[in-house]
Amino acid sequence: MTVAAGSNLQSTVDGAPEGAAFCLEPGSYPGPLTVDKRVQIWGPRDAVIRSAGKGTTIQIDGSGSSLAGLTVDGSGGRFDTLDAAVHVVADDVRVEGVRVQGAAFGLLIEKANRASILNNVVQGPDDGPLGLRGDGIRLWETRDSVVRDNQVIGCRDMVVWYSSRNRLVGNTVVRSRYGTHFMYSHDNHVEGNRYIDNVVGIFIMYSRNLVLRDNLLARSTGPGGMGLGIKESGNLTVSGNAFIANTKGVYMDTAPLEPDDFNTFENNAFFHSEVAVLMHSSEKRNAFRGNQFVSNRSQLQVEGGGDALDVEWDGNSFDDYAGYDMDRDGFGDIPYELRRLSSQLESTYPQLQFFRGAITLQLLDAISSLFPMVEPRTTMIDARPKMGAVDWSRFDAR
Repeated sequence: MTVAAGSNLQSTVDGAPEGAAFCLEPGSYPGPLTVDKRVQIWGPRDAVIRSAGKGTTIQIDGSGSSLAGLTVDGSGGRFDTLDAAVHVVADDVRVEGVRVQGAAFGLLIEKANRASILNNVVQGPDDGPLGLRGDGIRLWETRDSVVRDNQVIGCRDMVVWYSSRNRLVGNTVVRSRYGTHFMYSHDNHVEGNRYIDNVVGIFIMYSRNLVLRDNLLARSTGPGGMGLGIKESGNLTVSGNAFIANTKGVYMDTAPLEPDDFNTFENNAFFHSEVAVLMHSSEKRNAFRGNQFVSNRSQLQVEGGGDALDVEWDGNSFDDYAGYDMDRDGFGDIPYELRRLSSQLESTYPQLQFFRGAITLQLLDAISSLFPMVEPRTTMIDARPKMGAVDWSRFDAR
């Protein structure tokens, strides 16, 4: 059924049978709209459903419904009622190719199963305080769903809370606060996403059994900047990711928490960060294997003056390794040992981070390497550091 611009969509949907399909012509359509039956609504990008300035613009209560192609412009401005462009509270709903603009919250998926959120663009305000913006995409008590190839621009967060067994693949989040924030969300898969110029790329709290693979986490800067933050979470597999130019590449706080959990970091690249890996009460049941550490100001810091000698370090490459490979097996013949007095002091006295880059801290490292009486404590040891140049081709496609 073709729907002319300016039509009352609510009356059209209410009067249609279950399973009806509507094609919107280019033009403007007044909201709000509640979809309480299984229907398909689609149209070109210049078919625009506009908010009335109050509440949620499109509410989807009908299981199996789909919304595709069109633009949703605006919502109410209340955060306590989660005023959104699109609010999905039904199973098996598909939202694809939709553009959202001018809304408090973008796409809210709540208490739903098997949702498909595909190739949408959520444009936030892109200015003003980050905490006063709404979330671009929010999954709340949502399971077995796919969030793929979406763009979230200038919003607050992409949220995945109390939501398990979801796949987030190929999304781009820029100029926001949290690229993706997991909390109490287990068995999720995060692959091939791009997180650029956010405060935090990915933050994982109180969650288990997540896989993070082949993501780009770049330019998370400022005092709270981190590519990946982990708090009290375990059984994480972090593989093939690129952490580039972050204040902290990975920050770990009491991770893992459960005594039988283990976290694995394999084949990741840590480039051009202030601190590649920073640990707080996370010095056991973590493994770093085959990672690359290049051009970081500090490869590792352990807060509180501790060490990471109980962490498994194996086959990582470090650009400051001064060893050799006489048997030419591709691995150094002597261990890589991290001992930097400046990093040790910063870990013990965080206020010294104010002097990063100053000649004073550089001199401390130089003196400690020349005079054994001020030799710093060993922080970590990789018995088999990998030799060879960085393979930049891995990251060209990102």
